[in-house]
Amino acid sequence: MSKPRQPFSRLAPLAAALLLAGCAVGPDYARPELDLPQTWPLRATAAPEAATSADRAGERWWALYADPTLDRLIDEALAHNADARVAAARVLEARAQAGIADADLYPSISAGLSGSRSQSTLRGAMPAAAGQPRIQNSYRGTLDVAYEVDFWGKYRRASEAARADLLAAGSAREAVLLTLTAQVAQQYFALLAADAQEGVARRTLASREETRALFSRQVAAGIAAEYDLHQIDADAADARARLAELTEARDRHESALALLLGRAPRAVMLDSPERGAPTALPAPAVPAGLPAALLLRRPDLQEAEQRLIAANARIGAARAQYFPSVGLTAYLGSESTAFSDLFSGPAGIFQFAAAITQPIWDAGRIGFGVDAAEARREQALAQYRQAVAAAFKDVRDALAAQRAAGERLTAETARAEALGKALTQARQRYDAGIAGRLDVLDVERNLLAVELARIDSERARRAALADLFKALGGGWSTPADG
Repeated sequence: MSKPRQPFSRLAPLAAALLLAGCAVGPDYARPELDLPQTWPLRATAAPEAATSADRAGERWWALYADPTLDRLIDEALAHNADARVAAARVLEARAQAGIADADLYPSISAGLSGSRSQSTLRGAMPAAAGQPRIQNSYRGTLDVAYEVDFWGKYRRASEAARADLLAAGSAREAVLLTLTAQVAQQYFALLAADAQEGVARRTLASREETRALFSRQVAAGIAAEYDLHQIDADAADARARLAELTEARDRHESALALLLGRAPRAVMLDSPERGAPTALPAPAVPAGLPAALLLRRPDLQEAEQRLIAANARIGAARAQYFPSVGLTAYLGSESTAFSDLFSGPAGIFQFAAAITQPIWDAGRIGFGVDAAEARREQALAQYRQAVAAAFKDVRDALAAQRAAGERLTAETARAEALGKALTQARQRYDAGIAGRLDVLDVERNLLAVELARIDSERARRAALADLFKALGGGWSTPADG
């Protein structure tokens, strides 16, 4: 009974030595050196309470808007948006691919059961021997094991790459969700702005139509010039054209928001998204002393780095092809000419085998594979560096846009207030007979344009805040908060 186990006892130390001495060829990953600024080159401009509220916002950065309607819409988008679902499915695919790569690190075990019935010839070159039955049965049942020792780390590098791909897919999903939340917030505030602009245009049109009706009676009575009536008609037509444009813009914002929310085609076509009443918007800015390296947590940068890690690991998998592969196979089972004897003791069979295969000449196939893997690593490195630079550009642009939007809103608000006072004085002068009606219409025309611009400035300021959080990868924590 001890002799059949001798092949296993002799080869077991060899297999153990191969497993223990295994090493992974190829370069180990090291994060590239990046020339990053220590802190943001801008001073904090927000009040302390505004910065604190931004800290508390965390991942749900849109809570800073303090708009329950926006909160509900973003939650709906996160649950039903098509891009978010695609990104989630890609994570599941990457997880499955990582599982496949990990499976190569372990032996494969299978069971087989076969049976055959054959008849030998009596007239052929190899007739059946005398006394041997022409018809023979054969039955075989085995448990088969196959394993390739990962001596050079080919499968470990492949597993490392697959896991990096999984992390990259997860980061890509986070990037999609971050972009989605910013887009929903921006479309929502664009819709509110369109509603407000449409309301201003409707009130202006109603006022001009009332003025036209009044002037029509005055022209009929001969106390007003027909020239003034034509000018009033033109202004009323201009207000109707402006109202049509704003109504179209509002419809576009409604359908765009419905699509972002992941609603059904019928809802996209017929329903109108819910509106809320936006509160006063704080003016958060990047707090002083916040390290610029914090930006590296942005999900798109994490995705780019994981792609680089995967490409780096695949160089090792490609280089491992140069070295011998060690394969171990074994089977244990039974073989018999009678099925009733298949699982009896005398029918037992086993085999254990080891094989080493060394590539000698393949017309440079392995070398080209290594070159391709290294080239892909260089591509991923360049893309990572470019992504980091682009991220800092996004932050710089977002900070500039936030500052400019605030200044523009302040200027447009002051301009609207000044024109409002001018309109009051123009009407008083008209009532006193000092100015003509066209002077009043000219101020009204300017006030309409300024009111629309002021509303758009307020929308731009809210959108700039969303861009800032998107550029920073979400909320932040001050150094004191750790």
